[in-house]
Amino acid sequence: MSSFKLRAIAAGAASALAVSVHAQSSAPDTSSSPPAQSAQPAPSGDTKALNAVVVTAKRLDTVRNALSPDTGSSVYRFDSDDIKALPQGENTPLNQVLLQAPGVVQDSFGQLHVRGDHANLQYRINGVIIPEPISGFGQMLDTRFADEIKLITGALPAQYGFRTAGIIDIRTKGAATDEEGEPKAFGGEIGTVFGSHADHEANGYVQGAKGPWSYFLSGSFTENNLGIENPASGRNAIHDHTDQGKAFGMLSYLINADSRLSFMFGSADNRFQIPNRPGLTPSFTIDGVATPASDALNASQREKTDFQILSFQNKVSAAFDYQVSLFHRTSRVDYMPDPIGDLAYNGVAARITRRNEAYGVQADGSYILNASHTLRSGLFMQRERYGVDNTSSVLPADANGNQTSGVPFSIVDNTSNTGTTLGFYLQDEWKATDKLTVNYGARYDHVNTVVSEQQLSPRLGLTYELSNVTRLHAGYARYFTPPATEKIDTTSVTSFAGTTNALPSNANTAVRSERSDYFDLGVSHQATRNLTLGLDAYYRKVRHLQDEGQFGNALIFSSFNYDQGRIYGLEGTANYRQGSFAAYANVGVSRALAKGVETGQFHFGADELAYIASNWVHLDHDQTVAASVGTSYLWRGTLLSADALFGSGLRNGFANTQHLPAYFQVNVGVGRTFDTPVIGKFKVRLTVINLFDRNYQLRDGTGIGVGAPQYAPRRSFYVALSKPF
Repeated sequence: MSSFKLRAIAAGAASALAVSVHAQSSAPDTSSSPPAQSAQPAPSGDTKALNAVVVTAKRLDTVRNALSPDTGSSVYRFDSDDIKALPQGENTPLNQVLLQAPGVVQDSFGQLHVRGDHANLQYRINGVIIPEPISGFGQMLDTRFADEIKLITGALPAQYGFRTAGIIDIRTKGAATDEEGEPKAFGGEIGTVFGSHADHEANGYVQGAKGPWSYFLSGSFTENNLGIENPASGRNAIHDHTDQGKAFGMLSYLINADSRLSFMFGSADNRFQIPNRPGLTPSFTIDGVATPASDALNASQREKTDFQILSFQNKVSAAFDYQVSLFHRTSRVDYMPDPIGDLAYNGVAARITRRNEAYGVQADGSYILNASHTLRSGLFMQRERYGVDNTSSVLPADANGNQTSGVPFSIVDNTSNTGTTLGFYLQDEWKATDKLTVNYGARYDHVNTVVSEQQLSPRLGLTYELSNVTRLHAGYARYFTPPATEKIDTTSVTSFAGTTNALPSNANTAVRSERSDYFDLGVSHQATRNLTLGLDAYYRKVRHLQDEGQFGNALIFSSFNYDQGRIYGLEGTANYRQGSFAAYANVGVSRALAKGVETGQFHFGADELAYIASNWVHLDHDQTVAASVGTSYLWRGTLLSADALFGSGLRNGFANTQHLPAYFQVNVGVGRTFDTPVIGKFKVRLTVINLFDRNYQLRDGTGIGVGAPQYAPRRSFYVALSKPF
């Protein structure tokens, strides 16, 4: 739960919700830091305000990598200048922004894994949970509307539930301002990006404020010929065109000095061709038709998500404030197979639709009991309806999977259901001494979907100010993670017996909620005025560990459970700023292991099931070492920037017993704003992705739940032009 502080502001000055931090002030002024790494506070226990950001914090709180003094969680923060300083600037996809944070591992299809977890990320906009969509490989949110992005990890306080590997908290841009900093009724920016892989993009946003009203509206449309990672090592993928449209809006009305009503909405409509692999040999024959070559198939996928959120924020008194939000979300994924090719090469051509509609309420409140205690409480309720339509064309086969006829027939395997998710929490932020803060509480969660489960989860976080430049933290959290209903594979195993899509074993399809004990220990230290260091260690013991995989040709993920899991690691961060130069470095070492498959067994062969039953195996997304570095320099009005990613390789092979080779990728960018007498200000940015043209695989098509091979993009060039107004 966040506490919300509302203040009276001048007419016309209403803007998007902003963060106010109220820790002690003792640090030197750092306002001269370069735009590339400007410093602002980053506690995870945000205090929402109706006016501009108010900063009265220790120097230790103003760094990019920090431990929150309010909750003790680890926070990594990108403000608007940090985002602009990336090689692609505001054109950087959201997942690529987050890869520059510690403990984040990249995967194919744009997936992210934080601290050894598979997905399990919660997105919030201005403190409000965004109902999760059906995950595929399209990005639902653009980076351009963000004024600040924070990744919060560690032993989280009780206010955070359900998705707990990482909280991605986005604060939206506010109203446009003139040269004197006064809000204006209308402003914004339009732009375009073009470059390699026939990339064309148009984007723009408008913002403004008038009287009690303020607004921010953004949209983009992108098309290119590299929508999904190339399954072959060549520079250009075959049959990989994508069209992607996104929109976001926020309208806000200041009812009075203590109350605000706001409405947020977003939409993403992404279409993808499924890239082809040349040179494959068909596994089956179909009577009366010629099998197309594997590089001529025509499968595709569409992902569509829309959400709307209506929020009311009110300050009742100096001690009590609250926010209530109503939300609605629809999401669906449609996979359209190549009706002949999918059947000939895979033994099944399945047209699959997964859909989900959810609506509910989130309420949070904060009460300052006295100078030492701040109570926070809230609830989350969601009702959803989900379903799967699956019409599969298959061929008859014997018990060994050998085709017995060339005449295909169809199997319809549709399911639908409704579900309810409920969560409630209560916590106390206790300032035990000037140096020690204790955040303790508990939350109760209940889920009733394929299974009915519940848990009471205690949370405890301690933060100790060892000195003005060193902060220590220790925390414990009991987590309860219900499966995403749209990822529960309810395939009828018996329906496909005796066909070329026969599943290797029977299974329990009732995916269980994951339950874990999370321990975290960290330190943040300001080594010098310009250099801040951080170190964090974590350990998680898990029952019913959830994982996901792509089991089939459709690029749709299905959940299953391991019986046990253990995940642990160590993260180090460093951030340096001096004058117009800034740099950062992050490194994470982790292990994610599991044992025994207890649901979704039909996705596995008998030999893998037997091996996993008696051996600890690596999760497919386990990567021993992940690192990111970056630097920026503002030279005579030109911003020079570079970043790099290193990974020791994701798992592959039988039961994930091997791993792919290590990789290293460097990206660079040059940006400048010109001011001409004819058209005024306009921005130009040149970006090179994978500067050294490293040809490496993210996936090789083997391992648990891994589909086709996936190669990272080769060297690519992009030019971005934009015109503010």
